[in-house]
Amino acid sequence: MNKEKNNLYGTGIIKGALVTMRHFIDTYLDDIRMLGKRYMTQESIEYRRSKDVKGIFTVQYPDEKLPPQEEFRFIPFLVYDTHEDGTDMIRCTSCGICSKVCPPQCIWIVQTIDEKTGRPIPEPAEFYIDIDICMNCGFCAEFCPFDAIKMDHDYELASYDRTKAHLFNKERLMKPASYYAKIRPTYFEREEAVRLEKEAKKAAAAKTKAERASKSAQAD
Repeated sequence: MNKEKNNLYGTGIIKGALVTMRHFIDTYLDDIRMLGKRYMTQESIEYRRSKDVKGIFTVQYPDEKLPPQEEFRFIPFLVYDTHEDGTDMIRCTSCGICSKVCPPQCIWIVQTIDEKTGRPIPEPAEFYIDIDICMNCGFCAEFCPFDAIKMDHDYELASYDRTKAHLFNKERLMKPASYYAKIRPTYFEREEAVRLEKEAKKAAAAKTKAERASKSAQAD
């Protein structure tokens, strides 16, 4: 009943206008308080991204830019590992799961075939993503069993070319694991812990198998 009276006399509109005015004033007060260090220090950037920021919550892009949150996802990229000998090994095995679960079907994969045997090799010969079709859902990264495809933070990909420039091939999609660790440190640490645990269990199983084989050979 009280709400109906407020709407009848227009007090609700006045209250809404006061909230807008408060944010308007807080914007200038916050700018004065952050004078000289706005977006210039890590502390001020973290404050601008926090829930404690006052006034207007938007930024004047592209003059003002905020670093993306770790959960932010944009166009996928392919992860590769650099071995001690300096060679790069792509994690993708061209299994095709990412292509199958992709809702808009923007991923195309061509599997590598051994010329001598004619058998498939677990590595993509070609890998394409049409970034104009990609809906940035992250299903490809979520369902990949090899942690080979991840969501990027690079969102400034606009261009005047709507054909070749927006069709990313394997070479353009590939980025090192160190880059993934930089943009998503929490996820990287979690996945590395799981990977190391699996390797430890595998090594322990192999050691146990070798010990049993050695004992069996000695018994014979």
